[in-house]
Amino acid sequence: MRRDLPYALGGLALGVLLLGNAALTPDAATVEVLDVALILAMAVALAGCRRYPVVALGVVTVAMLAVHLRVHPGVSAAFPVLGTVYLAAWRGHRSAAVVASLAFLGCFLARDISVAPPGQPGQVIVERTALLFGWFVAANVAGLVGRQRRAYLEQVEQRAVEAERTREEMALRRAGEERLRIARDLHDSLTHSISVIKVQAGIAVHLARKHGEAPSAALLAIQEASGAAMRELRTTLDVLRAPTDADRVGLARVDELAERTRAVGVPVQVTVTGQRGNLPDEVDQAGYRVIQEALTNVARHAGPATAHIQVEYAPAGLTVAVTDDGRASPGEPLTPGVGLRGMRERVSALGGTLRTSAHDDHGFTVRATFPLDGPR
Repeated sequence: MRRDLPYALGGLALGVLLLGNAALTPDAATVEVLDVALILAMAVALAGCRRYPVVALGVVTVAMLAVHLRVHPGVSAAFPVLGTVYLAAWRGHRSAAVVASLAFLGCFLARDISVAPPGQPGQVIVERTALLFGWFVAANVAGLVGRQRRAYLEQVEQRAVEAERTREEMALRRAGEERLRIARDLHDSLTHSISVIKVQAGIAVHLARKHGEAPSAALLAIQEASGAAMRELRTTLDVLRAPTDADRVGLARVDELAERTRAVGVPVQVTVTGQRGNLPDEVDQAGYRVIQEALTNVARHAGPATAHIQVEYAPAGLTVAVTDDGRASPGEPLTPGVGLRGMRERVSALGGTLRTSAHDDHGFTVRATFPLDGPR
């Protein structure tokens, strides 16, 4: 309605202009009730010309021709028709604009010729008609130019959006290629070296036991550390070779993560509350990563412990927590490692909060909250 208001005000202004011009023109007839009704019809048609340009063009053309034939207010009767002709051409109705222009010009010229006094020279009629003809040509051309310009701007905007999408795809492709290159380099350099260390340590332990000797603690530590390094390196290479983490992981796979943690000797319980909705991919992935890193820390640092995973879905946010009853205590200093810093950065980037705390009776809790009802 607000967008139609300028057209309605324009129609009222043109109606007042027509009535004033009819009152001031010497050869104009007396304005009657039917003429006022025709002018009001023109104003109403102009008010709806944005929504129905062709219908408005027909109503305005017929009404103004009738007013011109009955009252003869002069060229002011052509002003509403010029406006609707321009709008129709701008909206793509070129044929309707041309037909309305020719119909109005033809009837206008025929009316001028039929009522012209015998002594009036034809040059006056020709000049006025030529002037009106130029105005109508200008209105049609301006409408076509405006439509072409709008189409050009829409095409430029579409190309900009396509270019942005192409740049994003190219950046993702280059990032994927770089990840694959890093994975290949890590595999070629570190995997071979660590494998050799693990094999040599295993052979040394086997030979020591074969000769009835107890393997040294350092040798056993090397064997265990090399095996753990191989497992972590394989996990890292799998992540680097994956096309996208969002396609691979999410909170729907928490049970699988818990099962893998149980396989390494850590009992895990999973509690899910609330109704899972359509989580953003980055929030779904971040929640999974927080739980994964927390369980890794439990397996590596908590000692003999039981872990409890809590996932709480709510309309306003998502909360994930991992609690263990390990050997952490409030009196021990906590030095955040790379895992905790990475979790905090991941959660903060999504507008969430990460809290870590030790229990009074031993144990540790990692709790992350992600907002879902506001901008991130």
